Amino acid sequence: MAHANISCALRRRGPRLKEALDAAALCDTLRRVLSRFFCLIVFGLLVGLGFAASPVRALSEDAALAARVVLLANANDQDSLRVARHYAAARAVPEDNIVSLPLSREETISWEDFVRTLWQPLQDELVRRGWIDALQGRRLDPAGRRKVAASGHSISYLVVCRGVPLRIANAPELIIPSGDIDPREQFRTNAAAVDSELSLLAYGDYNINAYLQNPFFRGSVDGAAGGLAQGRRRSAALLSERRVIKVARLDGPKLADVLALIDNTLLAEERGLRGRAYVDARGPHAEGEAWMEQIAARAQELGFPTEVNREEGNFPKEAQFESPVLYFGWYAADVEGPFMRPKFRFEPGAIAVHLHSFSAATLRSESKGWVGPLIARGAVATTGAVYEPYLELMHRSQLMFEELTKGTRLGDAAYAALPVLSWQSVLIGDPLYRPFKRKPTAARAVDQ
Repeated sequence: MAHANISCALRRRGPRLKEALDAAALCDTLRRVLSRFFCLIVFGLLVGLGFAASPVRALSEDAALAARVVLLANANDQDSLRVARHYAAARAVPEDNIVSLPLSREETISWEDFVRTLWQPLQDELVRRGWIDALQGRRLDPAGRRKVAASGHSISYLVVCRGVPLRIANAPELIIPSGDIDPREQFRTNAAAVDSELSLLAYGDYNINAYLQNPFFRGSVDGAAGGLAQGRRRSAALLSERRVIKVARLDGPKLADVLALIDNTLLAEERGLRGRAYVDARGPHAEGEAWMEQIAARAQELGFPTEVNREEGNFPKEAQFESPVLYFGWYAADVEGPFMRPKFRFEPGAIAVHLHSFSAATLRSESKGWVGPLIARGAVATTGAVYEPYLELMHRSQLMFEELTKGTRLGDAAYAALPVLSWQSVLIGDPLYRPFKRKPTAARAVDQ
């Protein structure tokens, strides 16, 4: 009844009151933007005065990033909330940064359910808390999302916790012809990874079909067979880094796998990576083989004992996998080889990626695909695809590895290696993870 009385009063007072409210909302948004801009100027001055080299500053930078991590959990799943709280305690993330929404417990949901239960409630909450700077309107886009005028956000990373839906099913009725999307038939789809869409919560209106270029991507897109060079979205030029949220997921077949991921990440950061590198280089495309060879060469440069399989197929089950801490390979549909041995385990902090379409179609299995099985066997950082992404539009494993070896955090390294958003890829792991926080020379063999 109170809401009805307010609405009547607004109608009686006419457009002036509405204009005043809109002006107040605009002023509030401008105030937040200017406040953050002022903070950036002050931070820049401190860096210029030499504070950048100070250990105290490095420590405060870690703390500042953790303070701006937002965690998303499923209120209908106690394990999801437990993951969120465990990670928050481990990384000193304020518990108030946890956003819990009543969501489906299924991994695959429809666009209608995604917008109604996840996208819109989450965007509303992030705007309300001031994490996203945006003016929200009443009109809806074709997918049913509230139209917004967004100027950016202040989130370091959005961490999605086990129990939150993983992927969105294609909705043919939402496929709208447009000159701004890749015209080829294989890209006439809006099937997507939930996390990839959440990267655009602070972007504003965009066409959900096909893909958008990722402004953080540091690789070349010229001549890419995936369509980035020809038929690319013209609207991608409007996508700026400030309007993209870096999203990572803490997920795996079992709750214990995810809790171990968090703990082993911190252990590896403290002591450095210890172990050996294994690379399955042979695959169906020369480009992917080149990526794997680059990874193997870099691992050897860093001093990791490295074994490369260049034979047809992947490492056989009987291959000796001693102290694996790095694994990169392709192109098998489901986990196989040495990983199928009953007692196989990665070393703490292991980075393991196997490129294959649908490698992350489910994260609830220890035997289907690759992402779930790798996490179940102790890997703490991996990437995968929930549908068919096409090779050139997946995470470029060699770029991600190269960024990590420079001391870059996992969340930043993964986005630097990802060509597109609003598409199929997911990142599993702690985005704050710095596997090469210690110098590589201290992280070679397991017995050092």
